[in-house]
Amino acid sequence: MWEYRWYETQIDGVRRRRSTFLGSLQEYPTESAALRAASALQANINIETPRTQIRAISFDTLVEHYREKEMSGDSGKTFATRETYEGYLRKWILPRWRSYRLRDVKSVAVEEWLKTLPLANGSRAKIRNIMHAIFNHAIRWEWCDSNPLTRVRQSAKRSRTPIVLSVTQVQKLLDNLREPIRTMVLVDVSTGLRIGELLALKWRDIDFENFEISVTRSISLQQIGECKTEASRKPVPMDAEIAESLRRWRRTSEYKELEDWIFASPHNEGRQPYWPGTLYRAHLRPAAKAAGITDTIGWHTFRHTFATLLKANGEDVKTVQELLRHANSTVTMNVYAQGVTELKRQAHHRLVQMVIGGNSKQLEGTGNGR
Repeated sequence: MWEYRWYETQIDGVRRRRSTFLGSLQEYPTESAALRAASALQANINIETPRTQIRAISFDTLVEHYREKEMSGDSGKTFATRETYEGYLRKWILPRWRSYRLRDVKSVAVEEWLKTLPLANGSRAKIRNIMHAIFNHAIRWEWCDSNPLTRVRQSAKRSRTPIVLSVTQVQKLLDNLREPIRTMVLVDVSTGLRIGELLALKWRDIDFENFEISVTRSISLQQIGECKTEASRKPVPMDAEIAESLRRWRRTSEYKELEDWIFASPHNEGRQPYWPGTLYRAHLRPAAKAAGITDTIGWHTFRHTFATLLKANGEDVKTVQELLRHANSTVTMNVYAQGVTELKRQAHHRLVQMVIGGNSKQLEGTGNGR
C-alpha cells in the first residue's frame, strides 16, 4: 500500500500528523503514479489554500482529482463512458497538457492544437468536451474562475455520411449469415438497439405475450452497466415475426433459461455474451462482402438503417425518436435519419408533376428566364 502523510494545524494552533492510504501497488505500480494521486489528494486537503498557490496546480493534478471525484464507479457515468474518457485522456489530452498550470491553458492554444490532431471532427469535439468538463470541475472546486474551453471552437460535423443499407441489402446480408448472428442482425435492424444493449439481453427481458423487449442494461468490454440514458431504458416493441425468430433460436440454443444471455458465447460456457468485435470479423464482414455490400459497415449501421427506413416509411418524428429512445428529436433527425436517394427522386417527381399539372410538355420553352 502507498501511504500519504501530512501535518494539519488544529484550531488551537497545534500541528498534528495525519496520514491516509492512497491505494495498493496494483492501483499505482510506480512511485510517479502514486505521486500524481498524492497531488490530487493534496489539492483536496488544501481546499483553503490561498489563491496564489491554487493557481500553481497543474492540469495533471486536476485530472487526477477529476478521476477521483467524477469517474469512480458510483459517479453516475457508465463503464463505457469512463473507458472512453480514459482513452482520450491517456492518448491525446495528458501527453499535451499534463505539465501545464491551469492558468496557462489558453483557448486559442487548445483550438490550434485540436486542428493538428489526425482525428475526425467528432473525436476532436469529444476531446474538447472532456476538457470542458474537467475545467468545470476546477471551477466547482474554486481552483479557477473561468473555463478556457468555453471559447474553443470545434465543429462536430461528420467528415462522411454514415452508411445506410437498403431493404434489399439487408435481405441479402441476412441470407449470408448463420445462426445466431442472423437472428442478432434481424433483431438489431428491426429495433435499432445499440449493440451493447442487444448483447446484454437475457431471455427474461423478452415478453412474448405482450411483444415487448425490456432494455434494462448494456455491456461494454464485457462489463455490465446501466443504459446510456433514462430514455434508453424504455421498452421496445417487438413484431410477431421477430418474436418467432427469437423463439426458434431459443429452441436450438444451449442457453435458454430466463437468466441466460440470449446471445451467450459458447466459448465462455454461456457466462458472457459474444464479443461484438469477434462477431464482426468472423461473420458480419464476410457476409457483407458475400452480399455485394462494398461499403464498410458496422453494428451501428443497423441503427442508422432502422431510423432512415422509419423516416422513409413516413413515420412522424416523435415516433422515430421514441423508437430510437433518444432524449430529443434533434439527435434523431440530424444524426440518424437520412433521406433515401430513390425516395428523394420520387418526392421531386411528385412535386414537378404537381407544379406542371402532370403535363411534362409545359416545361418546354421555359428556359432563358421566360
